[in-house]
Amino acid sequence: MVSGTVAEAPIARLAALPGVSTASGVAVAAEQARASGQVLPVLPDLRELLPAAGLRRGSTVAVRGSVSLLLALLAEATATGSWAAAVGMPDLGLVAARETGVELSRFALVPRPGPEFAAVTAALLDGMDLVAVSAAGAEPSMARRLSARARHRGAVLLSFGSWPGAELDLSCETSRWTGLESGSGYLREHQIEIQVVGRGSAARPRRTMLTLPGNGRAVTETDWTAEDVG
Repeated sequence: MVSGTVAEAPIARLAALPGVSTASGVAVAAEQARASGQVLPVLPDLRELLPAAGLRRGSTVAVRGSVSLLLALLAEATATGSWAAAVGMPDLGLVAARETGVELSRFALVPRPGPEFAAVTAALLDGMDLVAVSAAGAEPSMARRLSARARHRGAVLLSFGSWPGAELDLSCETSRWTGLESGSGYLREHQIEIQVVGRGSAARPRRTMLTLPGNGRAVTETDWTAEDVG
C-alpha cells in the first residue's frame, strides 16, 4: 500500500485516499491505540526534547524552519503502527519522508485541500494518530478549533509554522549539510540546531543539536546524535 495524493480533497473524497482507506476505518485501529497509551513514540534522541519523552496525545506542536524535523517527529510513530497524514503541504515529498524514516504505508498526503482545509483536517484528526498541517492554511480561530479537536480525539496536531496555543514550539535556528568535498560528492549529514519552548515544566528554552543522514538512507537509531548545547 502506498500513500495517496489528491488535488482537491472535500470530505467525500477522503475514502478514496489509498494511504488512508477511510477515516472511519482507520479510526477503529486508532481508538485501540489510544486506549493503550497516551504518548506516541519518537526517535530516541528526540525524546530528550519533549517533556513526555514523546508526542502526548491531544497536544499541538509547532515546528518552524525544518521540514526534516517535522518528518522526523512522524518517523517512529508510523514505524511502530501509528497512522499519520499531512495537509496543505504540496512541496512535502514522499521520498524525503521515507528517507527520514516515515512508514509510507501509514502516511497520507492531502497537498491542496483548498477551502476544505479545516474540514479535511478535522476529519483526519478523527481517524489518524498524527496530522501535520501547514500553519499558513489556518486563521487563529480555525487553529484553536482544530487544536480543540485534536484534544478531544486524542490525536497529535503538528503545525509547520507558528500555531496559536501550541503546547510546544520547536524551531530550527541553524541548518548545515556536510559531505560535499571540493565541490563534489554526496550530502551525507544534515545538522540542525533546535530551540524548544513550551508551557509549564517545558517553559525554559532549550537548545539541542541533531544530526541526521542525508545520503538517501533511512534514519535509524544509530544515525541520530543529539548534543545539549544549553
